[in-house]
Amino acid sequence: MPFPRASQALSRFTVLDLTRVRSGPTCVRQLADWGANVIKIDALLEDGGGEQPGGPRQGSDFQNLHRNKRAMTLNLKDPKGLEVFKRLAEQADVVVENFRPDVKAKLGIDYESLRQINPRLVYGSISGFGQDGPYHKRPGFDQIAQGMGGLMSITGAPGEGPMRVGIPVADLTAGLFCALGILTALLERDVSGEGQWVQTSLLQAQIFMLDFQASRWLMEKDVAKQAGNNHPTSIPTGVFKTSDGYINIATTGGRIWERCAQAIGAPELVTNPDYATAPARSKNRDALNAVISKFTEKKSTETWVKELNEAGVPCGPIYSIDQMFEDAQVKHLGIAQHVPNDENRHIQLVGQPVSLSRTPSTMAARPPEFGEQTEEVLAEFGFAKDEIAELRQRKVV
Repeated sequence: MPFPRASQALSRFTVLDLTRVRSGPTCVRQLADWGANVIKIDALLEDGGGEQPGGPRQGSDFQNLHRNKRAMTLNLKDPKGLEVFKRLAEQADVVVENFRPDVKAKLGIDYESLRQINPRLVYGSISGFGQDGPYHKRPGFDQIAQGMGGLMSITGAPGEGPMRVGIPVADLTAGLFCALGILTALLERDVSGEGQWVQTSLLQAQIFMLDFQASRWLMEKDVAKQAGNNHPTSIPTGVFKTSDGYINIATTGGRIWERCAQAIGAPELVTNPDYATAPARSKNRDALNAVISKFTEKKSTETWVKELNEAGVPCGPIYSIDQMFEDAQVKHLGIAQHVPNDENRHIQLVGQPVSLSRTPSTMAARPPEFGEQTEEVLAEFGFAKDEIAELRQRKVV
């Protein structure tokens, strides 16, 4: 049975989604949003009940993570359920999971087991700390990875202790990196004809995201510290009070600093020896920020955004979430998208932040209900009606 595709870009690939919570679904969402035939495997227990970790199915979080997919139920702890899954995996292009490393081996759905029946299979795994090593059996959690990955030590104001970032950045980036790895493996398969195991972890993803702070330690043995709203190296860059709120101002070099000083009505700051050079501005950043704030407090945020942008100084308002979605540019980009559905439900979700000119991503289908397309999917994979009925009767699906 045909079903709506979000794009034609990945429409030739079939993906079995064993993921839950956030990092894994983030990965698979990338594939679904670009048109892959994603089949979410809803875990079915021996008593016929279902597991739904990750929040209410009708909740905004679940809806945002699982759009553009179909779903079927399957009891992987039943030998017959395992047999069904292997028949699916034999025809699939990709399997994605984020179980603890030991769990998939106990279930018999690990990469080594599945590659025996499908050598072309690309198998994506996301864990907390890696598939082996001293911590590989530990459960993963975003905030734990933020702390162990160094991020909390450089987030927040100096002297106020470690601070988590306001989004689950380790979960999200691990999911995105896994999707990137899967796409790379699929490209390589076109040459070799063989699949492979794609692995990442919350810890690895978080460390990678440290970027220049991490390289500063590796190359220069410089341990980055908390800088609050100040940029670690480009000064003045930070948050400044206005007459009705706050504004972000960023200066990335001497010329932009000169424009900034002129625009706020303080050209004398440019020749002041305390602020004339980048090292001087770094040394005296707190004093400089205080001086700039005395000027920015005289006008509204809207006025400063207009005047500073006209002067060629990077700046912007600091929005709450609702204000952000009302911004003219955000509306123009169309990242808030409605999801079509036969139930006339209000479903508006966050679309892909990248566009393709010929095969764009769209919101083609609402997230599936629990096991909604079980019979449909099994039939597509060659299961006969009597087989499906028997699986139902035995509570395998």
